[in-house]
Amino acid sequence: MADYISVSALNRMVRRVLDDCAPLSDVIVCGELSGFTRHYKSGHLYFTLKDENASVKGVMFRGQARLLNFEPQNGMRVLAYGRATLYERDGAFQLYVDYMRPFGAGAAQMAFEALYKKLEAEGLFAPERKRPLPPVPRCIGVVTSKTGAAWQDVQTVIARRWPQTKLLLAPVTVQGLEAERSIVAGIRALDRDPRPEVILVTRGGGSKEDLWIFNSERIARAAAACRKPLVSAVGHEIDTTILDYVADLRAPTPSAAAELCVPDRREFLQKIAILQENIQKSMQNRLQICYNRFSMTAAGAGMQNQRRAMARRAQDLERVQDAVQLAQQHRTRRAGESLRSAAALAQSLNPYGILARGYAIVTQDGAVRTVDALRPGQNITLHGAGAEADCIVQAVRPQNEQERETP
Repeated sequence: MADYISVSALNRMVRRVLDDCAPLSDVIVCGELSGFTRHYKSGHLYFTLKDENASVKGVMFRGQARLLNFEPQNGMRVLAYGRATLYERDGAFQLYVDYMRPFGAGAAQMAFEALYKKLEAEGLFAPERKRPLPPVPRCIGVVTSKTGAAWQDVQTVIARRWPQTKLLLAPVTVQGLEAERSIVAGIRALDRDPRPEVILVTRGGGSKEDLWIFNSERIARAAAACRKPLVSAVGHEIDTTILDYVADLRAPTPSAAAELCVPDRREFLQKIAILQENIQKSMQNRLQICYNRFSMTAAGAGMQNQRRAMARRAQDLERVQDAVQLAQQHRTRRAGESLRSAAALAQSLNPYGILARGYAIVTQDGAVRTVDALRPGQNITLHGAGAEADCIVQAVRPQNEQERETP
């Protein structure tokens, strides 16, 4: 009797052969989705990829499916990244997909429109949700790549228009598999931080594929849940993403976004100059009116007493004018001194000035901690003026009274 093997053994052998085939362990398959199903309990995705001549079964498990930044639909062409092997139980050859994205303009547009309709129906694009930006923000949080041109453009524009505004960068990845998670984390981190008054999410130009990540539903929902006003500036003026519709304000470029976030100090100085000029003109006009009235009265014959009275009034007017000018000078001087005192006080109270003298702030899990509240083995972060240090507490020693009194 000839030797034989079981069906299980056969399928196991075939699976091992396929698993040992390097080209099949990391493959990208282009095909059209059909028979797409999302299992209501497990959350796994089941589908078929097909082209004109063949088809292959595919599965995407819940962990990977949760990272999709679009809603797959039947008839959509996609690129599926994963491995091809045999499902032993059924002897079925299938593709295990780790990542998937639309392929081609038609599929991308289909995914865009599906997500747009879904979020619009939920009211995430409603005009009444849009919040105004603060007129003069003290700090702006920026979600972008720390090595990208967008970050440099934002810094340049803010320094030129309103250098008093501080920038707080949440460095993220704006392209690739980790971009979605990174951008969502950056938005949430700046929203929790009390310093920024407005959040700017931006990146420079690129292809539609490069900018596709900003059509992510997770990013859109993170922006919608943000408690602070959020500005979107992705790509160039012709590029539009789902994030643009959710944001409180959309800017065509990173530089334009920076200009919308802060006022122009030159315009402020110009307005002050115009006000000063109008005040001077008003004073001159009032003085001229008074002078004309006095002149008309003095023209009457036989009004010598009146002329003398008018002369006295003219002198009084000159004294009043001198007093007004002197009072204005004193008021301007006092206002300048008050402003300088306030600026000096603000500078002395500025925590960043204290940090610049070598001091550091201890935080744990984002909260400020005193040294006596620390425990050995805890992870802490030291915040200095120009850098941060992640540390582990080795020991906490109380100071004795002599050490405390020693200068």
